[in-house]
Amino acid sequence: MDTQSDPAVAPATGPSYASYLRLDDLLACQSPLSGTHDEMLFIVIHQASELWMKLCLHELTAARDAIATSRLEPAFKMMARVARVQQQLIGSWEILATITPADYSAMRGKLGTSSGFQSHQYRAMEFLMGNKNAAMIDVFADAPPTQATLTDALTQPSIYDEALRALARAGLPVPEDRLTRDFSKPYVASPQVEMCWRTVYAEPERHWDLYELAEKLVDLEYRFQLWRFGHLKTVERVIGFKRGTGGTAGVPYLARVIDQVFFPELLTVRAVL
Repeated sequence: MDTQSDPAVAPATGPSYASYLRLDDLLACQSPLSGTHDEMLFIVIHQASELWMKLCLHELTAARDAIATSRLEPAFKMMARVARVQQQLIGSWEILATITPADYSAMRGKLGTSSGFQSHQYRAMEFLMGNKNAAMIDVFADAPPTQATLTDALTQPSIYDEALRALARAGLPVPEDRLTRDFSKPYVASPQVEMCWRTVYAEPERHWDLYELAEKLVDLEYRFQLWRFGHLKTVERVIGFKRGTGGTAGVPYLARVIDQVFFPELLTVRAVL
């Protein structure tokens, strides 16, 4: 019998679907502690989000490296993919919001101090996007390997830093102090950088690759902010203004986070176009 033409027959060699995806391990990772019905949803949503963030880090790191070597077209594909993944992350809040305050209260006591605030992948994404805050690494003091990974991520150029270097390679007058700065420090907006982006937007046909790079970055920031806002509104809906399990102020903390921007000149330049 020709097994290749019969989808009901497994191939004689090679991994199976379950072994390739390590489904036994993956599906054994959900271990509810409270005995409540909704805890399974709570765990699955957060685990799925961590997997999506792993993919985002994979793509954004490769995109940053591609921009650094003037390979903008592959970077565009990777950044567009991340934007689609971000849609999945944004949509996950809609599912999590089906947990009612009573549902969450029934399981919250078993969560201890665990919190999304402790997601090292989320922090790595923030660093890669350019929101550098060394104090955030202190959260992982009890996990030295994770802390070391984040320390390395903190000191690396962000995707925006590499975008500014791409502007400079194209002959635009990006200030030297923005190109050779200490990448572990927060980026400070520059009027001169805004003028560089203004030049790109004023003549998109002449600077098409940089114009597309700018819009891909804006798209990433736009969706990241929607993700943050979805988090805020979901927390507000489920626990109101209670403090977060990780010790944050909860909704007020999340509201402050929304004010943080990654690519400031790409937003301010719109006012002068």
